[in-house]
Amino acid sequence: MISKISHKIKNRENPNDKIYTPIDLVKVHLDMFKNIPNNSKILEPFAGKKVYYNEMLKLFNNCIIEYTEIDEGLDFFNYNNKVDYIISNPPYSLINEVLEHSISLKPKIISYLLGFANITPKRIEYMNNNGYFISGYFLTKVYKWYGHSVIITFSNEISNNTISFDRNIYK
Repeated sequence: MISKISHKIKNRENPNDKIYTPIDLVKVHLDMFKNIPNNSKILEPFAGKKVYYNEMLKLFNNCIIEYTEIDEGLDFFNYNNKVDYIISNPPYSLINEVLEHSISLKPKIISYLLGFANITPKRIEYMNNNGYFISGYFLTKVYKWYGHSVIITFSNEISNNTISFDRNIYK
């Protein structure tokens, strides 16, 4: 039997509609970075209704905080400033492009809330090959979202993943 949530997601009128992050989960995500040094530059690349951005302003008041939001004409993929941290809930349909552009900005930390299925060995390997390794992995569930989600944090300041994987296919 198909779950009601799965059915709603699969059959929604606009399959490309935006689904925003609950404020309590945003707070959990940002609390992972409560020790960000003063004057760090933080980017929220997919601001949407600015839930992450507004919470960042409250929590990291001694930091420089910027955002991009395509609906405001500020496209993340055109952003090229140096940043120390990138923290957000990106569009899952663009995850490869999001990771690629995030790496190009050379932050110390990249932390995204993603669908559990978006964390693949191929993507982890891609991040590793570009000098970013898993430093945090927080599994969670949002009632109206399909499946589990994970807050995954990559750092270029460590040299090994805290979670291992392989790309073998076992028979």
